[in-house]
Amino acid sequence: MAFELQCLTYALILGLVHILVAAQARTNQYGPKWNVSARDGEQPPLNPLPARLLRAQANFFETFPIFAVAILIAMIADRTGTLTYIGAIVYLIARVIYFPLYAFGVPVVRTIVWMISMAGICCVLVALF
Repeated sequence: MAFELQCLTYALILGLVHILVAAQARTNQYGPKWNVSARDGEQPPLNPLPARLLRAQANFFETFPIFAVAILIAMIADRTGTLTYIGAIVYLIARVIYFPLYAFGVPVVRTIVWMISMAGICCVLVALF
């Protein structure tokens, strides 16, 4: 499998980790009865950690589709090379680092890491032209 597709696969796994960790944090706060319910009623606000995990998950799923489509276009158009290789690994590593930074509420560094992940996407996009 091409390296870029391997990175995409690992990013998919990271997406599942986001979903599962955020879901578990909400279940820990609201309880298993809430988890299996229709969740129609109002709940108290999430505590800081589960709220940050949920926001980190939303943030991941804002960038992931762009990354995935860019990688797939590069593969289909046979435009892979140094830029897509670097872009894929930069995006993946930055997103792995971003997750705990967001979870623990680390300011500034988290934003810098997010910008690095976006630079990874930009590398892949540049390779398409």
